[in-house]
Formats: sequence, structure tokens, C-alpha cells
Amino acid sequence: MLAAAIALVAVATWQWQRDRDEAPGTLLTLPPSDVTQIELRIGNGSTEHFTKRDGHWWRVDGAATRADDGRLAELADTAAASVLSWRPLSDFQPARIGLAPPMSVLNLDGQQLEFGETSVTGPQRYVRVGDRVALVSVRYTPRPATQEATKAR
Repeated sequence: MLAAAIALVAVATWQWQRDRDEAPGTLLTLPPSDVTQIELRIGNGSTEHFTKRDGHWWRVDGAATRADDGRLAELADTAAASVLSWRPLSDFQPARIGLAPPMSVLNLDGQQLEFGETSVTGPQRYVRVGDRVALVSVRYTPRPATQEATKAR
């Protein structure tokens, strides 16, 4: 009986380890709380540059001005976006999924994320990370600043 229990625990541990190793994970291994530099370009617009100082986000294009901490925290949280699946970039024609050119480009401490079209299979968006493409929830799509946030600066 003891041998059967040990064997059962061993099999369960092996399965748990295998499931964990095969899990898609997150877009980046970088914790959102560690992000201190953000660059964002949406569409054909200019790239916005932000830096975190003393717990607050600042736009550093020209004279430094306070940025919307909530919006920048959302952008930093993208690093920890749960990936639904990964596939090699070679499985796609980048233009067909909105990655040539990308709809938006987000750099988190130098790690580039390129956002493409939404998937036909649900509310998911294609995101290029290096030579792989992830599917993530559309809630992680970078958004432009709202009028209220721009006025507050």
C-alpha cells in the first residue's frame, strides 16, 4: 500500500511539473513592478517616452511632465499578460495578422512587444515578442491617453 501511495505521489508530481513546463506563461518574465522605462507608439503616431521616478510616471519627450500613473501602470502590467498560446512567427504572414507594420509597439525596459490584429477566434490579440507570436486578451491592447488625462498634465 505504501509503495502504491509513493508511486501515485511520484506520478502526480511528474504530471504537475510537465503541466507547469508546458504552460504558456506571460508575455515577458519582467515583473510589472520592475518596469521603469516605457516607450509607446500607436499607429503612425510619434513614440511617447515615459520614465518612472519616485513612484510616479513622467513623460520625458521635451520638458518632463507628470503622466497618468494608472494608464502607465496598465501598460507595465502588459509584461505579465497571460499568454493563451505561443506560435513561431514563421507560422504566420505578419501582414495578415496586423504585424507588418504593427498596430502599436510597446517597449518595456527595452523589451519590445508588437501588437497586431484581433484573432477571429475570440477577443484575443496577436502580439509579436521576438521570433514568437502570442495570443493575449484584448484588454492588454495599448490605448491612447484620454482627453482628461492629457488636460491634467
